[in-house]
Amino acid sequence: MPITPPPLDDRRFTQLVDSTLARARVHTPEWTNFNQSDPGVTLVQLFSFLTENLLYRANLTPLRNRAKFLQMLRVPLAAASAANGLAAIANERGEPGVQTLSADLELRAGAVPFRTQLGLDVLPLEARVFFKRRLPQASQSGELMDYYRLLYASYQVPFPKDVQLYETVALDPQVVDKVDLNADTVDASLWVALLARRNDTPDSGDDPWKTLRDAVGGRTLTLGVVPALDATSAELKPGGGAQSRQLLRFELPSVPADGKVARDANDRPAPSYRQLEPRTDVDLLSVPGVVQLALPPAAQLRMWKDVDPLEGGVGTMPPSLDDPALGERIVTWLRVRADGAAHARIRWVGINTVPVRQIERVESEPLPDGDGTPDQVRRLSRAPVLPGSVVVGTRVDSEAVQRWQQIDDLSAAAPEVPVGNPRSTARELQAPDDGPTDVFELDAEAGELRFGDGLRGRRLPLGARVFASYEFSEGAQGNVAEGAINGAPQLPSGFTVFNPVQTWGGADAETVAAGEKQVRRYLQHRDRLVSVDDFEAIACRTPGVQIGRIEVLPAFHPDLVPNEPGAAPGVVTVMAIPQFDPGQPDAPRADRLFLNALCRHLDPRRLVTTELVVRGATYKGLWISVGIDAAAGFAIAEVVEAVKARLRALLAPVGPEGAVPRGQPLFTPRRTDPARGWPLRTAVASRVLLAEIARVPGVTSVADVLIAEGLRAAADVIEMNGLELPQVLGISVVAGDPVPLDALRGGLTTTTAAPAAPSLLPVPVVPETC
Repeated sequence: MPITPPPLDDRRFTQLVDSTLARARVHTPEWTNFNQSDPGVTLVQLFSFLTENLLYRANLTPLRNRAKFLQMLRVPLAAASAANGLAAIANERGEPGVQTLSADLELRAGAVPFRTQLGLDVLPLEARVFFKRRLPQASQSGELMDYYRLLYASYQVPFPKDVQLYETVALDPQVVDKVDLNADTVDASLWVALLARRNDTPDSGDDPWKTLRDAVGGRTLTLGVVPALDATSAELKPGGGAQSRQLLRFELPSVPADGKVARDANDRPAPSYRQLEPRTDVDLLSVPGVVQLALPPAAQLRMWKDVDPLEGGVGTMPPSLDDPALGERIVTWLRVRADGAAHARIRWVGINTVPVRQIERVESEPLPDGDGTPDQVRRLSRAPVLPGSVVVGTRVDSEAVQRWQQIDDLSAAAPEVPVGNPRSTARELQAPDDGPTDVFELDAEAGELRFGDGLRGRRLPLGARVFASYEFSEGAQGNVAEGAINGAPQLPSGFTVFNPVQTWGGADAETVAAGEKQVRRYLQHRDRLVSVDDFEAIACRTPGVQIGRIEVLPAFHPDLVPNEPGAAPGVVTVMAIPQFDPGQPDAPRADRLFLNALCRHLDPRRLVTTELVVRGATYKGLWISVGIDAAAGFAIAEVVEAVKARLRALLAPVGPEGAVPRGQPLFTPRRTDPARGWPLRTAVASRVLLAEIARVPGVTSVADVLIAEGLRAAADVIEMNGLELPQVLGISVVAGDPVPLDALRGGLTTTTAAPAAPSLLPVPVVPETC
């Protein structure tokens, strides 16, 4: 079929007249006569006639002229964005001293290069992270408490009455996925054990690790923190929000000169801790990052001596460890504590961690020499480039290198020589220092540099040697899995590196085809969030994420469900679903990094009075059992698989057209498009599924369709409210009667967790031994 360019605007004369007169009744209430003989109506018809002719000519503009027109309007394609991540560097078998590594160190994940963004001191230490997990009240039986009373009595120590038993748990992906410091721990703290390396030899004397303490004392500990990245929500209040304060505190033991633990009025251990000053540029509770902690001198990196066995791990003491070999290697403890107001959910903590970015750098690439003409253009060899990374220099003969600055628009540049003001009779001169002159304009996606014409910015001088330094990235290829960064050619021998969490934020540059689909919306919204179409079009172009579906609900707040859109004036809810989710391909979930990227992109573009809520979808798990009759000549197995594929495609949260803004002409009513995924606030009915199954080739009849939500009984209709979408947990399609849902679910049952006991005096559980 022929390729038809999309119309910029398909309104006709009658529509223009009707729309203008409808607005006139609102904006000019004193105008009451709308007869054909009224002069105002005649003027409206005249301008509508002229506008229709202009729209007709614009829609017939050839593609080349249209592209030039868009270039003049400065509608660029979105450039690629570089992936970010964290990398932990460990000195496992190298020299025992502290190694200082500078920034811009190259790390590799296979063939994909990364570069460190911060210098760090690699301390010759290992780190193990623990937390005190409270035991449920049901586990604290009378028999267990009697055992602890006898244990304390054997040491002639009274057993405390206000006791909360806990167990020491390692924060390790093989043990627990994440920890909530306020809900899962007895002291709202993480305990980082700084250990000597396994192969290090202790010193002789009272302090076996004095040499190691002397080496790390006064150095900088770079601690990496990865918060829990599961589904969450983000809200942008009207007028913007204040910067979040630091809600994590970092402390080291403060040991007195005699090395003994201080005691309180009840003769219980009351150790004191020294708070370290954190230096970080990110909110560690919302995005992975690092914090730099200046360690005190070696004399202050001590541990308490002669701690009573029954007092180890009690109260605010560091947790007791089951492995005595680890206890012998402890140099000191680092306590990470959350403020009471913090919603601290931590996934990983580690030392010697540095932020990395997936970039490649080109230094001093030679470009064609300047020829002195206006509007010179130079193209870089590697594109797309990263915005803000281009540095241009020129040299004429033996003169010094002249640096050129990037500018958003050459119209804001000053002339290269003083010029007269044509509007003034005094003919005063406009000095070049009224604005920058040595500037260039960058098209990051194309890697194109444009220089001035002399009146707006300096021209490249005749015979000037031109060279440029810049950065570019691999885009979405930089989003590598956990542990993929494992190579570093420049690291010393015995050093290893790995990334504790998958990298994020890498996205490919926008294609020409995708950019052309955004042209009409860009001309309409001018990068401002006003209408529903504006929110959708701008959100779809968020850099650093791959978006699968965007739904905009005006005047709706998800916390007010089951209210419909329109019940919360001033609030706009954006439901965003990523395009890919390795953990749940059929039901992609928005994590914190995904929502943070959306918030950073939408915040400067929204109206100051708009409260914006950005959330992922809420999935309702469905079980589906179908019985069919297959037609003669069709393989039953093929028909069954076709029915399953049809149902999964129908109920999919992200359709094949999910991430593409609606292709309707401007100013047309919005309609539900099932191809974008299962519509919001649309119930899943067995009759709807039956009708869809009947359309599958080879199905002669449908015996029955059984659907159920989770572990509930079968229902004909399952309601979907707010941001809820269906998630298919299992499908059974058989010839004949459908399989019972209980058989499909495999006898799953619900469990109710016992309420947690109040936090009292933390006392460690003694492990059972033979």
